[in-house]
Amino acid sequence: MLEGADLELAVDAALRGSILNTGQACQSIERVYVHESLFRAFLDRLVAAAREVRLIRDDPESDHLGPFIDPRQADTVEQHLQDAIAKGATQHCGSISRDPRRAWCSPIVLSSVNHQMLVLREETFGPVIPVMSFAQEDEAVLLANDSSFGLSAAVIGPEAHALEVARKIDAGAVSINDCGLTTLVSDVEKDSFGESGVGQSRMGEAGLLRFLRKKALLKQTGEVMAIEAFRVTRP
Repeated sequence: MLEGADLELAVDAALRGSILNTGQACQSIERVYVHESLFRAFLDRLVAAAREVRLIRDDPESDHLGPFIDPRQADTVEQHLQDAIAKGATQHCGSISRDPRRAWCSPIVLSSVNHQMLVLREETFGPVIPVMSFAQEDEAVLLANDSSFGLSAAVIGPEAHALEVARKIDAGAVSINDCGLTTLVSDVEKDSFGESGVGQSRMGEAGLLRFLRKKALLKQTGEVMAIEAFRVTRP
């Protein structure tokens, strides 16, 4: 989130991008970097918005956030959360809850985080939002690129500036002034960076062509070479 960004837009995009599908989507936001001039206002509004998110217990149409696909995923989220708190992170809201068959997690917002924490180094795959501040644009780019993954990213700010920063980020798809646009736009070809992805683009023309087999027809229009052309001559 760059200096001059729309604060309300940034909160809505970051929250949805982090918790949609209970954070269990490949393009889910795993880290949020905010310019220091907006950090406190953004954090306060994000925490307030996260506290309004309601868990779906019975009726899938009723509220916002369903359970983990597998209750064991809650163990990973809990491990990352405990690691972050042990290393100095502040938890502002959210928690994990369980019953005998399922596990839920209301959105967890963290601050005072760093790249030594599992929650910023590995894929947490849950509705956990670690937020860091930065002072200079180059610092934000370095932080964003300090990862072994590179599937998707997002930049929020004045459009020309956001596009400039997006070009510096090592990710296959970068959403501008939103998050996770690859879930809505499937006609743009992209490749993944780092350890992300499973090969050729699943989007654009390549997303269809990768299911086809290629055949070559080779036509000779000159003289056919005789076997003598392949003889090895020795001095």
